[in-house]
Amino acid sequence: MFTIEVLFHYSEDPTITRFVPRAHPSHPGLSPAVWAIDKQQAPMYFLPRDCPRIIFYKRPESTEEDINRFLGLGTARMVITIENRWYTRVRDAILYQYSFSPDSFYCLDHGAGYYLSHDPVEPIDVQPVGDLLARLSQEDIELRMTPSLSPLRDALLPSSLHVSMIRMRNATL
Repeated sequence: MFTIEVLFHYSEDPTITRFVPRAHPSHPGLSPAVWAIDKQQAPMYFLPRDCPRIIFYKRPESTEEDINRFLGLGTARMVITIENRWYTRVRDAILYQYSFSPDSFYCLDHGAGYYLSHDPVEPIDVQPVGDLLARLSQEDIELRMTPSLSPLRDALLPSSLHVSMIRMRNATL
């Protein structure tokens, strides 16, 4: 097991001084919480907040068939797919990285890197992320674009890969 030294939250608002727990629309069964992400999975959030995206990568139990089908000849550790119509917004977005001490957080999902705190949290630092496309290119990430995420979603759900879908309510159907 490894120790988490810092957790992150990404926002287009640079003025947040205190994060207060709130209900999550995609997880209505969970108590209100402040959500954070670990460093390994942080690139999943190097995009505007409302940008729908599908992230996938291999797990130890992933089949060779699924790895070849979805990851193909690529060498990236993770694939992030967005819709074409979001390109300009991603290119022009100004995003801020909030850093948190992990003290009040617990891990909800190791594979996705999600951490929750049921207490209010004050950031220890806030910094602009910079050019989002450049940041993604500096990570071990493959960024794909497609007219619609729906066919990919339908194909990935029964696969053996780890799949995260974020802001799919904003996707083209």
